[in-house]
Amino acid sequence: MGSTVLGEAISAIRDWSVTEAKEPRASRAAESFGSLVFSDAVQQTRLPKPAYHALRRTITHGEALDHSVADAVASAMKEWAVEHGATHYTHWFQPLTGITAEKHDSFLAPTGDGKAVAEFSGKELIRGEPDASSFPSGGMRSTFEARGYTAWDPTSPPWLLKSGNSTTLVIPTAFVSWTGEALDKKTPLLRSMEALSKQAVRILKLFGSTAERVITTCGPEQEYFLIDRYFYLSRPDLINAGRTLFGAKPPKGQELEDQYFGAIPDRVMAFMSEVEGELYKVGVPVKTRHNEVAPSQYEIAPVFENANVATDHQMMVMETLKRSAPKFGLACLLHEKPFAGVNGSGKHLNWSMSDGEGNNLLGPGASPHDNMQFLVFCAAVIRAVNKWQGLLRASIASAGNDHRLGANEAPPAILSIFLGDMLTDIFEQIEKGGAKSTKHGGELDTGVLVLPKLPRDAGDRNRTSPFAFTGNKFEFRAVSANQSIGYPNVALNVAVTESLDYMATELEKAVKGGKSLQQAVADLLPKVIKENKRIIFNGNGYSKEWEKEAGKRGLLNLKNTVDALPQLVAPPVVAMFEKYKILNDRELHARYEIMVETYNKTVNVEGQLMVLMANRYILPAALDYQTRVAESVAAVKAAGGKSIEGKKTLDVLTRHVDELRRRTDKLAHALDHDGNGSAEKHAKHFRDVVIPAMGALRETGDQLELMVPHGTWPLATYREMLFIK
Repeated sequence: MGSTVLGEAISAIRDWSVTEAKEPRASRAAESFGSLVFSDAVQQTRLPKPAYHALRRTITHGEALDHSVADAVASAMKEWAVEHGATHYTHWFQPLTGITAEKHDSFLAPTGDGKAVAEFSGKELIRGEPDASSFPSGGMRSTFEARGYTAWDPTSPPWLLKSGNSTTLVIPTAFVSWTGEALDKKTPLLRSMEALSKQAVRILKLFGSTAERVITTCGPEQEYFLIDRYFYLSRPDLINAGRTLFGAKPPKGQELEDQYFGAIPDRVMAFMSEVEGELYKVGVPVKTRHNEVAPSQYEIAPVFENANVATDHQMMVMETLKRSAPKFGLACLLHEKPFAGVNGSGKHLNWSMSDGEGNNLLGPGASPHDNMQFLVFCAAVIRAVNKWQGLLRASIASAGNDHRLGANEAPPAILSIFLGDMLTDIFEQIEKGGAKSTKHGGELDTGVLVLPKLPRDAGDRNRTSPFAFTGNKFEFRAVSANQSIGYPNVALNVAVTESLDYMATELEKAVKGGKSLQQAVADLLPKVIKENKRIIFNGNGYSKEWEKEAGKRGLLNLKNTVDALPQLVAPPVVAMFEKYKILNDRELHARYEIMVETYNKTVNVEGQLMVLMANRYILPAALDYQTRVAESVAAVKAAGGKSIEGKKTLDVLTRHVDELRRRTDKLAHALDHDGNGSAEKHAKHFRDVVIPAMGALRETGDQLELMVPHGTWPLATYREMLFIK
């Protein structure tokens, strides 16, 4: 079976060819960008002026939208969509499953004379009512309580989804229960953005700014793997779990580091071009593409956007990657660790804050030590990450990310901040009572006359840091490849909100007491730095020495999901979420319950798959080879000879087969556990018993892969999946 799959894959690759574009891609991309979006420009053209201005006030200032305006917007949106061939619309939302959901409704309504007209009212635009009974709610509602509402999010523009011969108007929405509780990832994100804006504006006003609003911005970098679809379809584990549960290490992995930023294969480039073209049409500003570190691993990254829109766009990126891959005979893998022994995939969340006038509040400027406003906002983030490190760690916890965090490829599970030499020096000086630094960027002379002198940053980058300052933003590098960035964004926003609130209160108190703003800042920053400097670390986050040092500093080291998730419902976290009206106690505990349940289900599915694959794939192949070796040894003996090496092979093979059988039974037994009704006990059992049993079974299965002939082995191997492109 293995040779058949390999042959089909090789034939498909051999016969595949790039179809050349008829006109330059760049001009088409520029012309098509946003062509399927009900954008500001389209709104301005199609809406009556009063309706357009009312909608803009809603988007930019958060004002409520009148029903008459909603009717005007709905009418214009419907006409525009129908002109582009749309027959249906959908309220697109992000339930607590971690993926998106949609229910399509037709524009057509019968007229009573055997005909139909396209209708779409403001009421239909503003509110939808999907069945909410089967979405995870973490105990907030019973299964029989089915009513849920989708609410139009006017800050995220609608777009047209073209699939086959169908065109659908997609309307981004929030998703809440009949009782008003948030059942999605968008609602708390919007709440957290409003809360942060309120506290940030307080600080800006102290500095004389007239800005009325602050938005969080982000640009998530998406890593992913591409393998041939024939290989994917031959692997039950990839189909059902997203990662390989068996697979021996190939002779060549990523040791030579020749994949990183290397030439992109033609088929992959064609796929990337298709994905970018589709994303351009729906207004997703993707900018970067390149080979990543592991073989067959790649990255796509956008420019910065409003965090809410960026979160929607990130979900669209993942959906487009998955949907486009089969067109090129490929499968896109978004799991955090689809292949053992090579790098896994993350989603670096670049995060910052901008005021309503477009100024980046984390931009240090040419003289950071003189930029008091920047220093205040930067110090607030440092304090937030230190004080709420448990919340931030829990926000990126999952069974998949447990395989990646802390490995020699990704940030460790210990949260720390990399500031770089210059900023670290500045904050050290601040703690001592000054704010001057001798660290500067300057120019980099390459020593080659024909090459220009390059502007050099004041500090290097640190890829081992989970939370790194990278010039004018922070990069949360521990986010996993297949998760929504919604909850990490919420966690960051609420943590920074609390910190900004604290700093604004302290500064306001000092100024009201007669101090100048400069003196108030000079008094506050040393205190903040002294209390929170333990979180700053510019060294190697992979080293054992750092783990020991982090322990001495009192930093949390939550190595797995089971350890991390209780941080979500720690009393101070619950109190903070409730204070800023992001999530109430019930909503927050619901998310905890869902994440624990998801962990349990994920590990259970993987364990059951391993038992199935061991019994139905690996054991039959191993027994078949064992029989042939035994027959060969017997034949040699019958002929009067001695098959010493054959006997050794048979003995080793027999030991591995017997061990595979024993370890399969042990895993099956370990999976037979109910936790006595406690999800937490169940999760600890999976962590402490099931996962080690899975590791032991994999070890034996991988040893057999290295012995069983290629033509007999039933699964596509690493050396095929990662290197045949």
